Amino acid sequence: MAEHSENAAENMMSGIMDAIADKIPKQKSVRFDDEGSISGQAKKLFGGHKSVHHVLGGGKSADVLLWRNKKISSSVLAVATAAWVFFEWLDYHFLTIVSFVLVLGMVVQFGWSSFAGMLNGSPSNVPRLELPEELFANIGVAVGAQVNKFLGSLQDVSCGRDLKQFLMVVAGFIVTAFIGSWFSLITVIYIGFVCAHTLPVFYERYHDQVDEVLYNMLGLIGSQYQKLDKGVLSKMPKGNLKFRKSQ
Repeated sequence: MAEHSENAAENMMSGIMDAIADKIPKQKSVRFDDEGSISGQAKKLFGGHKSVHHVLGGGKSADVLLWRNKKISSSVLAVATAAWVFFEWLDYHFLTIVSFVLVLGMVVQFGWSSFAGMLNGSPSNVPRLELPEELFANIGVAVGAQVNKFLGSLQDVSCGRDLKQFLMVVAGFIVTAFIGSWFSLITVIYIGFVCAHTLPVFYERYHDQVDEVLYNMLGLIGSQYQKLDKGVLSKMPKGNLKFRKSQ
């Protein structure tokens, strides 16, 4: 029964992807290889011949995102959903949750040590919770490296003199600003978390259809940009400012 429902879900998603692909005009530059998948430029654009697992790092985090172990992946997603429900729907605050958790932990340890001492006649050794210092150091290094990489990418785009890439990045930030005005930061983080746990495994199963849809969409965007460049951007004055050295 479970296999039948899973096959039905896969057939439904495949039908949806085929319907979306049929609605988008095909680009003439798309070529297919012997395996029937998008080749050449499309494969180079969406990661080449590397697997999704390799692109995600190939470690345990990639296994979780690709649902290699369904129990662990579903547990992580359930915890994130519970946290989102607590903070967003039930309107709990982070400090309130932390205080309740600490109080609960102290009550459990107090009861453990008190009743164990009463029953055994000697004080019980309650296990102590200690987090390794290397954990926080590694988290700080990883976060700092990603932030510096992100800032460096933005600076490369700003100084790269590629108007098309610059406009795409600016448009992305404008869309992000609109999304931020509709949802709270916690909801945006939760949506990103859910997307991280659904889109990679979805792409891994239907990568040929997704590549075709995305490539055709990018082709439409490129054609519209060429029209904009030909009609507006190319007619804008491009002055070369030359500064004379003061004598």
